[in-house]
Amino acid sequence: MRTTLTFFMVLLLAALAGCNGAVDKDQTIQKIEPPKEGKELLAVDFQPGQDLRYKFVSSKDISVNWEPQKRSSRPGQDAVDKYSEVMEMVVLYSPVEVDPYGLTTIKATCESVRATRSKRPSGRAMPRDAVEHLKGKTFTIKVDAVGNMKDNSQLNELIELLGEKAFRANSRMGRIKEQDMIGDFIVSQWFLWDSISSIEKPADGVSVGDSWNSQLSVPTPMVMRKARDVTYTLDEIRESEQGRLAVIKSTYTLAESVPAGWPIPYTGSFRMPGTFGFLRGYNVLDLKGQGQELFNLDAGRIEQYNQQYRIQMDAVLLAPIGTKPLITINQKITMQLIK
Repeated sequence: MRTTLTFFMVLLLAALAGCNGAVDKDQTIQKIEPPKEGKELLAVDFQPGQDLRYKFVSSKDISVNWEPQKRSSRPGQDAVDKYSEVMEMVVLYSPVEVDPYGLTTIKATCESVRATRSKRPSGRAMPRDAVEHLKGKTFTIKVDAVGNMKDNSQLNELIELLGEKAFRANSRMGRIKEQDMIGDFIVSQWFLWDSISSIEKPADGVSVGDSWNSQLSVPTPMVMRKARDVTYTLDEIRESEQGRLAVIKSTYTLAESVPAGWPIPYTGSFRMPGTFGFLRGYNVLDLKGQGQELFNLDAGRIEQYNQQYRIQMDAVLLAPIGTKPLITINQKITMQLIK
């Protein structure tokens, strides 16, 4: 096992070095040294014929306080509407072509998708969520040794297709977009290996206590583009029956801007029904949270992660009446390897 891992590490380091230009493989292997003592190499290791199946769950508890400046003297009498929504999805990842010197091609199959949300205050059931069209869909991605997606064009096309499914068909009142959880799908797939692909110098390895920075998207029930600034920290190396686990902790705060290259599910002018169709001018007041990931160093794969944060924002009504509703969203995103 030790010999196999050492050989894979040498190949991996050669691949990482080769990303900066065309380099002779034999010369690269001779020049590259393994990480120094106390350093750990975080890298994905897909093996031909070995599929990985993960379950993703993304949930939001949403409250809209219509009179945040007032407090009722009677419990339960506050003017607060509460909603919830949950997306559960199982995705199978199958290596199609594995190249330790270059890019690995992976086929992803959405085996099951289910989105549920609480009913509207009127009691009417919510329509089918656009993400449920993912069931049975496939897409291929190409990643390098540390999980950087070098070709995600098919994933982007699928996101655009979901965006089209979010609109009502043949509406006489113009383009109307139903509430959807496409953003939750994006954060689960577009940023799958973000914790390791965001390491600035992956070939140098990281030590326990080291930190590095990145950004993740913020899925919301209303239409808005926001990002989280993320600080990852290698907290400890934990022994397990499955192998050595890198425990990567993360903290989240509100980012000032959103990277231009992130996917956009829908374009053009449209409106939304319900609460988030009557609100405008969303202003994020605060975003804070934390998470943890277990990355199997010996197997080169993520075992599980969880992300939790709270975002607070205010907004104005379509017809201003002198109040700014306060919106609080408690978000939880998890992923678990299915054995």
